[in-house]
Amino acid sequence: MNNIQSYIKENKERFLNELIELLKIPSISADSAYRNDVLKTAEAIKVSLEEAGCDIVEICKTDGYPVVYGEKIIDKNLPTILVYGHYDVQPPDPLDLWNSPPFEPIIKKTKSHPEGAIYARGACDDKGQMYMHVKAMEFMTSTNQLPCNVKFMIEGEEEVGSANLATFVKNNQDKLKNDVILISDTGMIAQDVPSITTGLRGLSYVEVEVTGPNRDLHSGLYGGAVANPINVLTKMIASLHDENNHITIPGFYDKVEELSKEERAEMAKAPFNLDHYKKALDINDIYGETGYTTNERNSIRPTLDVNGIWGGYTGEGAKTVIASKAYAKISMRLVPHQDWEDITQLFKNHFESIAPKGVTIKVKPHHGGQGYVTPINSIGYQAASKAYQDTFGKTPIPQRSGGSIPIVSLFEQELKSKTILMGFGLDSDAIHSPNEHFGIFNYLKGIETIPLFYKYFTELSK
Repeated sequence: MNNIQSYIKENKERFLNELIELLKIPSISADSAYRNDVLKTAEAIKVSLEEAGCDIVEICKTDGYPVVYGEKIIDKNLPTILVYGHYDVQPPDPLDLWNSPPFEPIIKKTKSHPEGAIYARGACDDKGQMYMHVKAMEFMTSTNQLPCNVKFMIEGEEEVGSANLATFVKNNQDKLKNDVILISDTGMIAQDVPSITTGLRGLSYVEVEVTGPNRDLHSGLYGGAVANPINVLTKMIASLHDENNHITIPGFYDKVEELSKEERAEMAKAPFNLDHYKKALDINDIYGETGYTTNERNSIRPTLDVNGIWGGYTGEGAKTVIASKAYAKISMRLVPHQDWEDITQLFKNHFESIAPKGVTIKVKPHHGGQGYVTPINSIGYQAASKAYQDTFGKTPIPQRSGGSIPIVSLFEQELKSKTILMGFGLDSDAIHSPNEHFGIFNYLKGIETIPLFYKYFTELSK
C-alpha cells in the first residue's frame, strides 16, 4: 500500500470535516421522532460510498430503517471482503451531562488524545469507525490499489437490536456472499497497545412493569396498607444477585463456559492498571462477582444490570404518593453457549415467581443476540495481525470484549464466514455515555491500517 500515509496527511482536514458533517445528523434509531434524520444519514452514507469508488450502491428497504449496500467487484476470482457497520446512534440522554451539545461536534485535546478527539454522539460508536472503512476504500480506489473485491452493509438499527437485519441477510445471501466479514465497532487496549477483539458477549434486554393499586394513592392514607410497586420492584431487583454478586436466576449459569487457568493466565497478560481504572471512573473501589478479576468480569462472565428505573413522582419538589406502577429496563450480557432466548425465558419465569401478592408483573422482552468467539488461527486474524504490526510496530493482543454485536453470530450462521473485529476506539471514549468522543489519531490510524488488511488477506488467500 504505497503512499498511504502521505494520502492521509494530504486529506486529513477533509476526512475530519466529512465525519463532522455526518455526526451533526441525530440518527437516533430508538426514537421515532428522529426518523427523518436516520433516513437522511442513510442517504449521506450512500453518497459517501459512491464517492469512495463503489460501482453499485443501493438503499435497501426493510421493515424498519434501511440497509445501505455497496460493492466493487474487480475480479470474481479474487477474495471478497464484506464490511459491516451501522449509521444509527444511541440517544444522547442525559443531555445536562454533556460538556458540549451531542450533535454539534467539536475537537478537543485531552490527556488520552493529545492530537485531539471529536466529541459527539456516534463519534466512536459507530459513525467514526464505520467511516474509516469508507475513507480506506477511497484511498485504495483512487490510487488503484484495491487488491480484492469489497462489499459494504451499513445498517440503521444496530442500537435497537438489528431486528430487521437478520431477515435482510437471510434474503440476500448471494448478494452478501463473502470470504470474510470486517467490522470496526470495538476497541483496542491503548493507543500504543493494539488489540484484536476475539470474543463478544451476547445480550438479553427486557423491560419489567410492576403494578399495584389501580391508581396513585395518598401515601398517608394508604402507606403501609398496600404494596408499593416501587418498593417491591427494588426488592425484587436486589434479590437477583447474592452476597457474592452471583446471579440468582435458576439455570442462568448452566451453559456458561469456564475458562481454564491457562486461558485466564493468557488474559492476565494484557496491560491493565487497576489504580488508573478507578481514577478514570472516579471510584474508590471495584465491584463485581467474587473470584474474578475486573477484566474477567467484563468479558468472560455473564452479568445482569439495571439500565433504567422509574415510577411515581420525579418532578421538582415533593408529592406524597404511592405509585400505581413501577418500571425498569434490565440487560443481561451473556457469554458464548448461553442462548439469549433461553435466558430471557429463565428471567421471565424467575421474576414472575418472586413477585409478592398484591402486585402483578409484566416482563417485556426487547431484543438480544448470541455471543461470539473467533479463532486466532484463521487467515483473517493473521491478516489483521500483520496489518497492525505494520502500522503500530507491535503484534496486537487478542482480547475478549464485554460488549455485544448481536448480529455477528448470525453472519456466521447464514453467510458461513468468520468475522474479524478490528476496533480502534478506547474504553475511555465514553460510548453510550455523555461526552462520547473518538481520537483523531485513532480515526486516521484506522484509515491507514484497514487497507493493509485487504492486502494481507488477499495474499494469504492465494
